[in-house]
Amino acid sequence: MKKLDDTILFSCGASMKNRFMLAPLTNTQSHEDGSLSDEEFHWLTMRAKGQFGLVMTCASHVQAIGKGFPGQLGIFDDKHIEGHTRLAKEIKSHGSLAVIQLHHAGMRSEPRLLDGSPVAPSTVERKGARGLTLEEVKELRDDFIAAAVRAKQSGYDGVEIHGAHGYIVAQFLSQSINQRNDGYGGSLENRARLLFEIINGVRESCGANFLLGVRLSPERFGMELSEMKTLCQQLIDEGEIDFLDISLWDCFKYPEEEEHRGKTLLQHFTELDFKDVKLTVAGKIHTAKQVSEILNSKVDFVTVGRSGILHHDFPIKVMNDNNFETISLPVTSEYLRNQGLSEKFIKYMSNWKGFVAI
Repeated sequence: MKKLDDTILFSCGASMKNRFMLAPLTNTQSHEDGSLSDEEFHWLTMRAKGQFGLVMTCASHVQAIGKGFPGQLGIFDDKHIEGHTRLAKEIKSHGSLAVIQLHHAGMRSEPRLLDGSPVAPSTVERKGARGLTLEEVKELRDDFIAAAVRAKQSGYDGVEIHGAHGYIVAQFLSQSINQRNDGYGGSLENRARLLFEIINGVRESCGANFLLGVRLSPERFGMELSEMKTLCQQLIDEGEIDFLDISLWDCFKYPEEEEHRGKTLLQHFTELDFKDVKLTVAGKIHTAKQVSEILNSKVDFVTVGRSGILHHDFPIKVMNDNNFETISLPVTSEYLRNQGLSEKFIKYMSNWKGFVAI
């Protein structure tokens, strides 16, 4: 049985004080130019006070054209460093690791938010997205790396590369979305080339002591489970990353692909040889018993989303009560205000069916 307050030591040398990570959560609270707002600062630092061992920001775009939603926190310009420095310092003051998720929405960008059309590995007419030129792919890679350098300058302990949920790195990984015929399309090796080049560039630019993770999702948006497992093992074997963050949507579900339904999605990943790379998973983790069940399935730490919105101190509640369960939905706006959500975030959560009481 793993202890919930065990210290986790990553290969890079960073240590995490317990087995709880705050998921990177869209919250629409920052300024439209990508700069940090007081509302987002309050929401995130309240989770550090609530004893999440690792507090991760929302997906933060590395190019202006990669903006995925209103009020998104950005890290595509040096003007953002001041806000990030303030945020990272406060998160770390509570003993939590401060990590920023690096993101680009690609074809999932809302055109109304952009100065130009959304971009993708190749043209996707139904999304109004144009395909990137080879030079633009290299610029995209370099901008991910430059964002990581800004993160380090800002005082973050590390970064996570967002390769999940159908955003641009996942679009490159997808056999159905990526129709390129150059070195970044075709085989899985080619489709994963961008991700590996970003990882290697971040490691080279930020050093061996910088925490580096990758988020992947094995289903939806053109992902194939067998390819994602192959990719995960390659990422582990390369030895450049410290952790894999697998977004399962539901940690207890079985795969959608018929041929893989002999075991749960979680079991498909825990059977990999993780060597020195840590594994975390996300997806409907709502109770202390679920936390324990997942951690005792060869998972190093849990990534908590909805439960972290509902309880800023979810780690404390779970560590103090092995029967703890999150509050029942829906919850009132006043309750969410007391958990550190601004009016913008509450409005966003109202789009989640049954989450906010009318």
